Amino acid sequence: MKLIQEFKEFAVKGNMIDMAVGIIIGASFNKVIDVMVKQVFMPPLSLLSEGIHFQDKVWILREAVNDASGTVLQPQIAVGYGALIEALLDFIIIGFTVFLVVKFMNRLRNRSQDPKDKTVVTPKDIQLLSGITNLLEEQNALLKTKAK
Repeated sequence: MKLIQEFKEFAVKGNMIDMAVGIIIGASFNKVIDVMVKQVFMPPLSLLSEGIHFQDKVWILREAVNDASGTVLQPQIAVGYGALIEALLDFIIIGFTVFLVVKFMNRLRNRSQDPKDKTVVTPKDIQLLSGITNLLEEQNALLKTKAK
């Protein structure tokens, strides 16, 4: 019974909903980044590399052995280092793209949290905290003048 009660508290307090929303947004963000890498960044890189397809790059350890009819007796054994290079390039491009997106989002968030910036609506909690800070500064200034 305690396990059911704990699950109920977990679900009602919003943790499960927050996780679900995060997972859904993460999956959507993954699709955006995937398209950005494959459709925006990789074509110019492919142009720069003169049509080299990294997936085709292999280090052959043993050639395939075929009989006279062309049937494969022993398959080729090869190390696919090109796929590793492509995965590393994808990782670097995805990491840089995520960095740019997070940097842009942080800039927007910082602008929205600046109570002096009137071009963006400041959230209510930031406005209230800013008001409290201003009142405390005024109170400290009054106390300093009375103490003198």
